[in-house]
Amino acid sequence: MKRVITYGTFDMLHYGHINLLRRAKERGDYLIVGLSTDEFNWDSKQKKTYFSYEKRKQLLEAIRYVDLVIPEESWDQKPKDIELYQADEFVMGGDWRGKFDYLEEETGVKVTYLDRTPEISTTQIKQDLNDKSLVTDGTADL
Repeated sequence: MKRVITYGTFDMLHYGHINLLRRAKERGDYLIVGLSTDEFNWDSKQKKTYFSYEKRKQLLEAIRYVDLVIPEESWDQKPKDIELYQADEFVMGGDWRGKFDYLEEETGVKVTYLDRTPEISTTQIKQDLNDKSLVTDGTADL
């Protein structure tokens, strides 16, 4: 059985997230998602999520591509998780390209960066929702 592991915040879940998870799952038989906790997001990134960890976990667990959701509590836990869950491949979005190459040498896991869905991101959604010019009758024309 080939195990794939990925990490993320997955706040304001959208089809770009689903595409990434689907493509990660296609690379193996079992997909593990390290979900950033609320504390980790705030302490390491000064980032407050819209949905709590528990709600984001519930959303991820409902996605057919996801087999297991684990908490991501620090940047340093990845090598331990790879060993603990016997991951064969580590997958991240292309915007992280090169940042996790060290895991290949440190753990022997294959590191893969997948291109993001170009026209969608959580950041873009937040910006669009704040842009009053996009709102006409309560819906945004995107």
